[in-house]
Amino acid sequence: MAMQRKQVLILGGNFAGLGAAQKIRDYAGKDVDITLIDRKAYLDYIPNIPLEMFEGRDPASTMHMDLIGPLAHEQVAFRQAEVLGIDVPGRRVRVRPSERPGAVEYWVGYDWLVIALGARLAYDEIEGFAAHGHSVSDAFLANRLMDYLKHDYKGGPIAVGSARFEQGSKGRPAWLKTALAACEGPPVEVSLALAHWLQTNGKGGPRNITLFTPAPMIAEDAGEKVVGQLLEAASKMGFGYVNNTQGIRRLTAEGVEFADGRKLAAELAIVFPNWRPHEFLRGLPIADEVGFIVTDTLMRNPEHPEILACGDAAALTVPKLGAIGHQQTDIVGRQIARDLGRMSPAKADTPLKPVVVCIGDMGGGKAFYIHADAWYGGPMQELRMGRLPYLQKVAYKEMFFKSGGRVPGWALPAAEWMSEKWAG
Repeated sequence: MAMQRKQVLILGGNFAGLGAAQKIRDYAGKDVDITLIDRKAYLDYIPNIPLEMFEGRDPASTMHMDLIGPLAHEQVAFRQAEVLGIDVPGRRVRVRPSERPGAVEYWVGYDWLVIALGARLAYDEIEGFAAHGHSVSDAFLANRLMDYLKHDYKGGPIAVGSARFEQGSKGRPAWLKTALAACEGPPVEVSLALAHWLQTNGKGGPRNITLFTPAPMIAEDAGEKVVGQLLEAASKMGFGYVNNTQGIRRLTAEGVEFADGRKLAAELAIVFPNWRPHEFLRGLPIADEVGFIVTDTLMRNPEHPEILACGDAAALTVPKLGAIGHQQTDIVGRQIARDLGRMSPAKADTPLKPVVVCIGDMGGGKAFYIHADAWYGGPMQELRMGRLPYLQKVAYKEMFFKSGGRVPGWALPAAEWMSEKWAG
């Protein structure tokens, strides 16, 4: 009688969840059964939503990738359900099927659990957001913003920036700094692309837009050199800039009121919220005081090594950036292969060394490319702007969709090569 294979359960099906499933299958082969649970049957390609919106396409039709087909290709079972809780001692997860309303709850067991649930974007914690706020973090909000720009925007001041990020401290290594914003590539990207859209449509330009940040320096994870270059270029274009706001107190019809008492007049406020863990994670023995999952640099919880985390749900993922999540999925796959005896410790135990990689649309067929590890104590701070990073951003998305979410191995080297050629 054949022995039953070990069970890997993955929670979450966006970049980190899909990437983890693929890496586990690559390294563990057929020695495990893999099941992935998500409340939706598609992947949201979040990074390119602003680009799609400003170029006149509906991200609801262009940025959603079928999840079931690519998972089936990897022999990964998909279950569409809402995750409700985790019984850590019992090694089981409580779920409710989400295909149709009225479902009952079930428990699903595991030998290894990979938490890749992302984070909850806390717009509901920003007073006045529903009435006076806009954003671009999903297709609904992006289309709502574009409708406003086309039909209601009167050419007044625009504020773009971030709410305060609440980061846990439990289990945090000394090298990981405290961030006051979860990820500030999107505010910079949206500001640049929006300025081009305003100019193209005769509704203004950079001088309409003021960037704001709760931190002493916007996009601080990119490094002082890179940010200095970005701010110098933005200042020459005419953008405004406000730092050290400490967070958003509320949005009103007049603009943004900050936690430090200052106000910024705005006809249009485009804001990016605090990133919170899902509520059921808070208080678990595997989570920090905020609810992010505590791991070592091998992405395993120190007290429950059968539980791993990657992507935005992991406490080590700061900033909340897809490139870092991708680095973590490879580690997760290697660790499970190690447990199965399919990979040596010497090969599997390469720890996380995060690198910030960000490509942001600037409008007009141009983009910026950031490659840096200064936030983590490294020497690298690289910024390139122009046509080639834009082509890389578009090509990466196309390859991702065509390959069923398989991150192209050439993606980062190609980005680096093209940026070097552009610099020359």
